[in-house]
Formats: sequence, structure tokens, C-alpha cells
Amino acid sequence: MYVRHLSLGSFRSYETAELPLGPGVTTFEGLNGQGKTNLVEAIGYLATLGSHRVAQDAPLVRHGAEQAVVRGVVVRDGRETLIELEITPGRANRAKLNRSSVARTREVLGSLRTVLFAPEDLALVKGDPSERRRFLDDLLVQRQPRWAGVRGDYDKVVKQRNALLKSAAPVLRKGSRRRPAYDQGPVEDDRASALHTLDVWDQHLAQVGSSLLYARLRLLRDLGPYLATAYDEVSAGQSDARVTYRSSLHDEAAARLAEGEVPEIPELAELIVDSLARVREPEVERGITLVGPHRDDLVLGLGDLPAKGYASHGESWSFALGLRLAAFQLLRTDLREDPVLILDDVFAELDAGRRSRLAGLIADCEQVLITAAVGDDIPPELRESARFHVKRGEVNPVEQSTA
Repeated sequence: MYVRHLSLGSFRSYETAELPLGPGVTTFEGLNGQGKTNLVEAIGYLATLGSHRVAQDAPLVRHGAEQAVVRGVVVRDGRETLIELEITPGRANRAKLNRSSVARTREVLGSLRTVLFAPEDLALVKGDPSERRRFLDDLLVQRQPRWAGVRGDYDKVVKQRNALLKSAAPVLRKGSRRRPAYDQGPVEDDRASALHTLDVWDQHLAQVGSSLLYARLRLLRDLGPYLATAYDEVSAGQSDARVTYRSSLHDEAAARLAEGEVPEIPELAELIVDSLARVREPEVERGITLVGPHRDDLVLGLGDLPAKGYASHGESWSFALGLRLAAFQLLRTDLREDPVLILDDVFAELDAGRRSRLAGLIADCEQVLITAAVGDDIPPELRESARFHVKRGEVNPVEQSTA
């Protein structure tokens, strides 16, 4: 799999851009702020419908424009697919596949798969749990696009259940509230009704949440061996990298999952309902859902110590890079094709040894896109690749020396 051509219209700093690409390694060189990361961000957006730099779409649209357009021609097994996305802040984005409109933009997921490593990935080790949950869920979708719908459904259930907890809190806490003069029914009826409605939403959350939790646990089990190998290769075997799942379920259940157990979906649903019952009082007090995949985390460890707080800067970089390389290898094995590997301004953060080892690891990838501020950041073994110079939003090929 590789991107043969990229077209941009009013995307970030580019009014227009037409970029021919091909298999192998391609580097984009230019000082910071010139637009090189915008190019690989656009390719990542075609694959994931999201940016690795911002959470909202508005910054992706060029200042003064109403919408941005991103098009990419993807080659898989000799067949071409044209992906087109219209990004319109404040309105629903639109998508086309081979010039035919699709009902939902997420129908393009799976047409292009990418694995992107960028400086922002240091947050996988040092950042909040939300960064690690996003890593898992994004990889789930890359592996099987249908999980985008499951994740969206789960987010809606949590939002609606939180709204219920907030609105019903006075009734559930006190068992009473001010009632209109025309409504003199028993106060207890209000509380019983609220409890029943909350029970219904507990079941909704358990139904969708158990599927998402099961998929995460299976994914983590499959990813673990690839992570151990990737970290060992990047760091030259300096430490033992491992990852475990920290669940918001009650203690006994959470301990089982941390040990690597993967219960079936019906059992996970029962565990979620049981855990919700145990935290109902604090949930009512705080007005938020305290149990479910949205409250879980990954514990990254080096040997017997957690990476967060104990890993050095170099170890943290190696761990984050190991996670991305593990994701690449997992997708390569599952799909029997290479996703596009994107390394955004990565080599400048690595020492000479890690640069050289990384260059060796990516040598056989079908397509690798690299950004760098200066050519000297690129390992010597990759400098004979296709090269582009990016300056003030203009992209020009660099002539290779024949000397």
C-alpha cells in the first residue's frame, strides 16, 4: 500500500498543492513552520479522519477559506483508489471514494492505513490516560474500521448517562424535590423512576462497553510480543518493555485483566454492571460515570518499574517509538500488506545509535514518509531517497547528486 498522489486545497498553509509520491522512502526537508508536517498530517487525516496535532478540524482549514479539500490516490495490489475529503468546520464533513459520495465519512476508513510517529507521541509515555486510550482505539479502527462505530456509540452512551446522573442527582440524593402544585404524586415514585432509568442506561453502557473492552484486551494481547521486540531493537536491549491494562472495574475484576486475562463479552458486561452498582453513590454525588473503558488506562513498564516517572528521556522516546513500530508490525501481519509509515520530525530527537537502528528497521517498508528540519538529521543510509524541499508552503523536488 502506498500513496501515489496527494492534492490539497486550502489545507493548513497550502492554498493548493499537488504532490507526486511513490514507494520507498520520501523525505520532506525544511525549517520549522514551512509546511512539511502539514503534508504528512493530510495523509494521516485521509487514513484516520483525525489529526495527530489538533483535536478539532477548524485549524486544518486555511485562514480565510470556508473549507479544506484533501485528495489522495492510494495504490493497493496494483489497484488505485481515490479518497476525497471535504473538511468544513461547523458542518458535517463529506467524503467520496472513486468520485462516488459515501453516506458517512467513516466509510472511507480502511482505504488507507498509516502509522504515524511524531514528537507528540511522547505523551503516550508521559501524558494523561486519554493519550494511551486514543492510541489503543485508533489502532483498533486501523485494524478493523467497524470499531469506529462502536467507539462512537459508546461515547454517546456515556454522554447520555452523565446527563442523567446530573439531572436526577437531586432526586437520587435526597429522595425528594420541589413539585408543582398540580403534581401531588408520591415523591418516592420520582426516585424509583430515576433508579429504573439509570438501570436501563447501566445495561446500555455494559452492552457497548463490554464489546469495546473485549476488543482492547484482545488487541493488547496481540500487540505485546511486537512491542517487546520493537523496543529491544530500538534500544539495543537496554530494558524490558511491557504493557498492562488498568481497568476501572472493581478490584477483583481489574486484577484479572491486569494479568492478561480476556473474559468473553457477556462476562465483561456482567462485570461492568456489578462495578457500576458498587460506585453508584459516588457517581450520583459527582454526576459522572466512573466505570467503563473511558476511565481505563495502559500501564507502560520498563522491567519492574512504570515508565511514567521513571524512564529517562531517551527511554521514553524509545518506548513511544516501540509502540508505533509494534502497531506497524501488527497491521502488517494482520493485513498482509504494509501501512504507510510516517515519521514526523523524529530523527532530530534520537541519538546516533537509535537513528541508525531505526533506519535499519524501516528499510523494507513499502512506503515511508519522513520530515526533517535539516538533511543532516536523516541517517546516511536514507539520504539517497526521494527528497523534497519545503519552504513557505512550496514543495520542490531536490535533485540527487550523481557524484
